[in-house]
Amino acid sequence: MFLTPEILVQAYAAGAFPMAHPDQNNAIYWHTPAIRGIIPIDEGFVVPKNLARLYRQQKFDLYINKDFEQVIHECAATRDDDTWISQEIIDAYIELNHRGLAHSFEAWQNGELVGGLYGVSLGKAFFGESMFFKVTDASKIALVFLVETLRNNDFLLLDSQYLNPHLVQFGAYEISHEEYLEKLNTALNS
Repeated sequence: MFLTPEILVQAYAAGAFPMAHPDQNNAIYWHTPAIRGIIPIDEGFVVPKNLARLYRQQKFDLYINKDFEQVIHECAATRDDDTWISQEIIDAYIELNHRGLAHSFEAWQNGELVGGLYGVSLGKAFFGESMFFKVTDASKIALVFLVETLRNNDFLLLDSQYLNPHLVQFGAYEISHEEYLEKLNTALNS
């Protein structure tokens, strides 16, 4: 296996992350975007009112790492045959999870995993990788749970890699690569 936990840790600490390219036989490419998506952990994190109400109603059972393997497989399956989450990536992140560096934040309902996300944690930085849902708002609830957990543990950085409209509603924004590396360095050394 090319992707080892050690290589992944070094890459994240340097500001890079891997993606497999299915049209190139799942070759792994390292990405260091010039513009990076960040989700605020502080008061800049915005929870829409209806979602905040749903979160308070506790309609989902929330867990960390209850079934990391199922979460990463669901994230890959959501993207059909055009996924950047190859088997090599799955295996490497499962190993990172076994070492306590990759985590899943999960929403369960009636004993079934219905949404969640996974990512990597180093120092006071969390690097979000992917999310999925089977029930409306389940992945959003998992994101709120993640941010609450990061706040409670004094995290400084929540990296979303790229920005999309889904994340913008939560207050996500973009910063330059240089600014990202400064924030990353602070979070890794705190």
